[in-house]
Amino acid sequence: MTNGWRPKAVALDIDGTLIDHDERLSLAVIDAVRRAAAQVPVILCTGRSWETTKPVAEMLDLPEGFVVCSNGARTLRSPAGEVVDERTFDPSTVIASVREHAPNARMAVEEHESGYRVTAPFPPGDLGSDDVVIRVVTDAELAPEPVTRLIIRDPEQSEADFVQLAERLGLHGVSYFVGWTAWLDIAPEGVDKSTGLKVALAQYGLEAADLLALGDGRNDVEMLVYAGLGVAMGSAPDEVKAKADEVTKSVTDDGVAAVLNRYF
Repeated sequence: MTNGWRPKAVALDIDGTLIDHDERLSLAVIDAVRRAAAQVPVILCTGRSWETTKPVAEMLDLPEGFVVCSNGARTLRSPAGEVVDERTFDPSTVIASVREHAPNARMAVEEHESGYRVTAPFPPGDLGSDDVVIRVVTDAELAPEPVTRLIIRDPEQSEADFVQLAERLGLHGVSYFVGWTAWLDIAPEGVDKSTGLKVALAQYGLEAADLLALGDGRNDVEMLVYAGLGVAMGSAPDEVKAKADEVTKSVTDDGVAAVLNRYF
């Protein structure tokens, strides 16, 4: 960015950006985020559900504002949890295709109010803490109505396997993001994190050029490109780093704090 540019809002991914893979949130990052949030809107922008995003907002002591959940499909007012914008799709054809190409995969959708419906239990911690409500259902019961996202998970497969799976599924009419592990998020067509950020920024009368965004995953690419300054974490895949304006240190080295402390 040109000298003198300062962000008027900050968008932060959670997993792999704020919090490491051991669920650690460092004091240095908490301090930097709180200092930023005292000056500009700080928007959590995550693939997580609202139910598992809210505790992070509370840990950071974020003031009243907005969060973007479900990879952009839901924008909510925080801490009330009031839905400001929601995008949904019918996942039935994707569910059938997954069963054909990955018969052992587990699938999940977010319940409308809280928790998840799953076709089989996910590994501990995958869908949040132990108190998240999870209901095991049949494939037919998984999505009787449109959903914000469909999660596909197979702990016995690798990240590379799921990149190939996404290609084999021939996903049309939806957006999709491959996660760090054998994890695939299916979203409504044209929906990504930038979708929700547009909604949130409009609430403040701000534009993309005003935004500083930090993220580490493939589902952060659109957000990093959209923002006035998009910063990838040091642990991000190369294809994510290539789309960012710059790269900071990894989550374990408090990369978020390193960036925020330049401005706040």
